[in-house]
Amino acid sequence: MSAIRMRHVTKRYGTFTALDDVSVELEENIIHGLLGRNGAGKTTIMQILTGQGFENSGEVEVFGEHPFENAGVLDRVCFIREAQKYPDTFKVRHALAAAALLFPNWDQAFADSLVHDFGLPRGRVIKKLSRGQLSAVGVIIGLASRAPLTFFDEPYLGLDAVARQLFYDRLLADYAEHPRTVVLSTHLIDEVSDLIEHVVLIDNGRILIDEDSDVLRGQAVTVTGPAEAVEAFASGHTELHREKLGGFLRVTLTGAGPESALRGSGLEFEPVSLQQLVVRTTQQAAEPELVGASHSNRKAV
Repeated sequence: MSAIRMRHVTKRYGTFTALDDVSVELEENIIHGLLGRNGAGKTTIMQILTGQGFENSGEVEVFGEHPFENAGVLDRVCFIREAQKYPDTFKVRHALAAAALLFPNWDQAFADSLVHDFGLPRGRVIKKLSRGQLSAVGVIIGLASRAPLTFFDEPYLGLDAVARQLFYDRLLADYAEHPRTVVLSTHLIDEVSDLIEHVVLIDNGRILIDEDSDVLRGQAVTVTGPAEAVEAFASGHTELHREKLGGFLRVTLTGAGPESALRGSGLEFEPVSLQQLVVRTTQQAAEPELVGASHSNRKAV
């Protein structure tokens, strides 16, 4: 079953195109990574899927229905963003109490344990919290809501490395016991690579990758060796990046594997991390735009 379906979705802000013919489908009860550079279109996608905006064209479904002004859908969705806003007078306990009323699957015992784990002061006014403490409030609400569809839009950037790891550990453990659909929008790709089961990479409003993580890990490789031998191996594969070092060549490819017949040619093969794959794919997609300025008026928001 699919939690999310977007078919040929386009979103414009005046003359700017934020989403350009986007089609993507996210299955239920999977942790998805929504990846891309700043301004790639990630937040626009999440705003449409959470009913905070609407598309100019195309079809959007969340749990089989359009989310805009649809309480039956939005009651099942939690959207936590980096700069989450709260009323000025709210203390931490007020934010948690409001979340308990808002989300039908709210788990108070889980929320209490998370407050303890993150060392969050319940009685402090939210606007007086440090950036890390403010991030912890959003993370706790997102986890304890146990919403069937939960979006985390970089809310953990304010956390230090120890607190981020705590978030990842608690998310994975609770997801194992209470499966739901989670969408992580993040730049910290290496940190979440072991969590993400499915990757959607967007750049300039267009989908570049829409694939399971295990498949991606198995289809990319970096090959280093004598230039002639590397060129022969790379022929017929999709090249993402190359570096020339004298008579040696280093090429990152997709759709290639370390074929045993070529090991004797002095070639070395290295796996490509998810972050490297995302960076190289994004760079490759940007190259035609750097060469021709015809797309200079097309930007993502």
